[in-house]
Amino acid sequence: MGLVPVIVVTLMRSGREARVVAGLVFFVACVTDFLDGWLARRRASTTALGQFLDPLADKLIIAAVLIMLAAQPQEPRVPAWMVVLVVVRELAVTGLRGIASSEGVRLPAQELGKYKTIFQMLAVEALLLHYRYPIPATQLAVDFHAGGMLFLWVALVLGIWSGVDYHVRILRHVRFD
Repeated sequence: MGLVPVIVVTLMRSGREARVVAGLVFFVACVTDFLDGWLARRRASTTALGQFLDPLADKLIIAAVLIMLAAQPQEPRVPAWMVVLVVVRELAVTGLRGIASSEGVRLPAQELGKYKTIFQMLAVEALLLHYRYPIPATQLAVDFHAGGMLFLWVALVLGIWSGVDYHVRILRHVRFD
């Protein structure tokens, strides 16, 4: 969570260098997030606070970066409507998770949601790098914006699918009086 402001401030500057720095900071955040979870599971030291904060940190960094990318002046940029769907899905799932928790219902994250997060992270990393980068000794280049948009579409479909699935599973367990 501490890296969110660093990325936001970096993205307030324009140019390839700022995007590469933001991409590196985001990559560090993703790697440390993975290592933290891996170590907690390996040492059997997961906590309720950690289970709450880890997905919250993922949601905050993804939402913050996508909002900043949608606000970027350079074209092509991330469509704002996609960012809205991602953020609304995350808020809806988090809100429903809170309601379920107050009713004593705890449903762990499903594989579909984990895949959604992986594709979101890949999408954001590529979208941060944004530019076309030539492949040395060839006439080819990798278009990071196009690749990032492809990953974002996959993440959006998985996110909506997993969000609906999560709501159905929660609604089976919670009574609304």
